[in-house]
Amino acid sequence: MDNPVTGFSILFEEGGARQPETFQYTQHIWYYRDPQSFTVVRIAGLIDFFTFHTYSATALFFAIFSFSGAWFFYKAVVQKYPGNERKLAVAILFIPSVVFWGSGILKDTITFGALGWLTYCVINIIDFQRLNIKYWVIGACMAVLIFKIKSYIVICFIPMLFVWLYWKYQVQIKSAILRVLIAPVLLMIFVSSAYFSLDQVSSYSEKYSLDAIAERAAITAYDIRYGWGARTGGDGGYDIGIPDGSWQSMISLAPKAIVVSLFRPFLWEVKNPLMLLSALESIIITILVSLMLVKGKWKRIVEDPFLLFCLFFALLFGFAVGISTGNFGTLMRYKIPMMPFFFTFLMLALDKREKKYGE
Repeated sequence: MDNPVTGFSILFEEGGARQPETFQYTQHIWYYRDPQSFTVVRIAGLIDFFTFHTYSATALFFAIFSFSGAWFFYKAVVQKYPGNERKLAVAILFIPSVVFWGSGILKDTITFGALGWLTYCVINIIDFQRLNIKYWVIGACMAVLIFKIKSYIVICFIPMLFVWLYWKYQVQIKSAILRVLIAPVLLMIFVSSAYFSLDQVSSYSEKYSLDAIAERAAITAYDIRYGWGARTGGDGGYDIGIPDGSWQSMISLAPKAIVVSLFRPFLWEVKNPLMLLSALESIIITILVSLMLVKGKWKRIVEDPFLLFCLFFALLFGFAVGISTGNFGTLMRYKIPMMPFFFTFLMLALDKREKKYGE
């Protein structure tokens, strides 16, 4: 390194606007222009000090972090739903596309691991009533880390977190009359809180502010479908319609976006081995969803706030990435955060035991 002091100062820069003091070095860093991507470069740079700039060793650290998040998510869910260890291991730890895309030096590896840690902390705080400061600190750090790399994950997570809280307090009210009377009050409180929190969080991201989300989705969808995504994502493009930048357009495309995220590519759309892997997963999801619609324990599902959180988060996230991607190659990577949540919902929804969920 020519100048260690300058090197360390670059590691603590946010990226985006280049600084005169470090310009001679940062002008050669392609990802510096994008603060989200440069965050991953900074993390890799710190790890490189200990791995002596060895790619495989650095990738191993990334993979360990990703797996640690999945593992602690798994531990928390198993503790909440004992007796489902094998099902939940498949749902959270052994999804092939998640293992593949969640183990390299990528944004997705870090955000996937951090999301697992965040959910682990939230389960402990909300369901187990463990208010130890460590859960708050770890959860807050993971939320900030995710927001710095892929803020839309946090933007999808927050409103579903309030759905979880709302339904948790709602189902605890035993009196049907009292539940009907209190429901509008609780709904107003949690909807207002969710909107305020979402507005505050999104205000820190110009690209994903509430006023700009629809426009950003349209730009991203067009760019990935016809711009750089078409050049780097192979020939796996799909067309559900490009949103025109309005909320009405986004909502009208929501069903198609969710279907493409959960159930496609179909086998006849496969163009390469990775798409085949994704298609096989989609077939499994289709089978499990069909079984759930026929044999699912709907009363227990409706009474379980966490399962509804998993379902709604997966649907919202699937909508978000499905409508803004336009390329199966990119979609396979973008959708990995929702996969453990949706498979967890499906596995537990098909549990034949009579025991009430969460007991």
